[in-house]
Amino acid sequence: MSGSLPRQRFVLDTSLFITEEIRRDDESLEAAVRRLLDLVATARLELNISCYMPPSIHDELAAMLRDRGVDDEVFSRLDTWVVRKSPDRYGVTIPANIVYDFIDEMSDRVDRGLRVSEEALREVEQLGPDDMTADDPNEYMTAADRVLSNMRDKYRRALRQGVLDSREDFDLLVLARELDAGVVTEDRGIVSWADEFGLRYVRGGQFPTLLEEYLRATGVDDRA
Repeated sequence: MSGSLPRQRFVLDTSLFITEEIRRDDESLEAAVRRLLDLVATARLELNISCYMPPSIHDELAAMLRDRGVDDEVFSRLDTWVVRKSPDRYGVTIPANIVYDFIDEMSDRVDRGLRVSEEALREVEQLGPDDMTADDPNEYMTAADRVLSNMRDKYRRALRQGVLDSREDFDLLVLARELDAGVVTEDRGIVSWADEFGLRYVRGGQFPTLLEEYLRATGVDDRA
């Protein structure tokens, strides 16, 4: 059947494999990843759907899966059915407007980060000497520590949430643009920039269902 269908390509992000959205009730991470890779394999053999991953994303995913004690057989399936390909960083062109928007957004985010820091400094200025020690002997955080902890969370959200913040993210988008492929991710920043790049995208939690529907619609018996 694969020879009669137009070829489809998807570039997979780490978040696809890690998100709980791909798990069924009481399903472990390893079981969910195995089932996903079985779907990817069937879609490749029956529907001419190819899945890719930049080496940087592959290394990131492999480290996360090893930290979670995933069996070596899963890595073998991953290497068999998900193609590792480096993006053509020199050959793929990106419109200047995308770069312009990125610079503009990062400038705005730096300003927001500075405001978060200024607010935290003002809070610390209002604290008294007693706030520099914990009230409860079993409590290790002082009032000043809590202000700083809140500042870190707010600063991280201001600068990183919803934006490209790693080379791995950029590799994903460049490879998808090179292959004219859909992006599969749960990362809001990647989704936002996939729009900017003019790329198709699928939420990671919806990808297994999408493959199942493709297989069902074409009459393939999915035994994954």
